[in-house]
Amino acid sequence: HVQLMESGGGSVQAGGSLRLSCEPSDESYWSTNCMAWFRRHPGKDREGIAVICNDGVTTYADDVKGRFTISEDKFKKTLYLQMTNLKPEDSATYLCAGDSWSNEATMEPEYNFWGPGTQVTVSS
Repeated sequence: HVQLMESGGGSVQAGGSLRLSCEPSDESYWSTNCMAWFRRHPGKDREGIAVICNDGVTTYADDVKGRFTISEDKFKKTLYLQMTNLKPEDSATYLCAGDSWSNEATMEPEYNFWGPGTQVTVSS
């Protein structure tokens, strides 16, 4: 069973930037279709914010479009989320996910593998 592990979270002031990383516990694993970043605000369900598929196509949620960039390094087997111009409402636990059930990009939490999450706090 593959476990993903996020890193790079922390505290930042509004307008600042952070880069999150996600790596698999099993070095032989990489996604067969798509990988994604989700976030979870306290008391709410996971919200899909960015997806990247093996063809390089990326998809973003409207409220992060233009501010966040998803990318992957298949050689290093690492997924990234570059976050810029952060806002207090971006404060959440950020989780990475791999292998969508549908073999297509989706913002629904329908992925086989997940990380435990990393906390991002943006102060005003």
